[in-house]
Amino acid sequence: MLLVRGHGGGTTLTGTVFERGEEAPTYKGAPDEGAPYVWVCDEFYEVESGGSETEIDGRTINVAFDSPMPRGFDTREQAVAAAKEHVRTQFARVGVAAEDVRIEVVKSEPGAT
Repeated sequence: MLLVRGHGGGTTLTGTVFERGEEAPTYKGAPDEGAPYVWVCDEFYEVESGGSETEIDGRTINVAFDSPMPRGFDTREQAVAAAKEHVRTQFARVGVAAEDVRIEVVKSEPGAT
């Protein structure tokens, strides 16, 4: 599996690309189990009230989370490109500019802590 991690605004967001042969999580809304590469990551956005309080770029905001939206891809390159775009989009939703987000892709073994 590949961990796609974005750093920005003093916080980090990490999602997972499950690769060919690895077992991606299964739940309602999961992509076709035949997809060789599956991207899974939370989606969040800023809300006026409620949600969870967090600090981003030195300001305290409330964020709400949506259920992860898994997506299936035919190639690793497609999955990683979509993952990077997803991470940048989540940061943009809370006011962090795309150019201020640093993204890293880390190979991880399933079950590693």
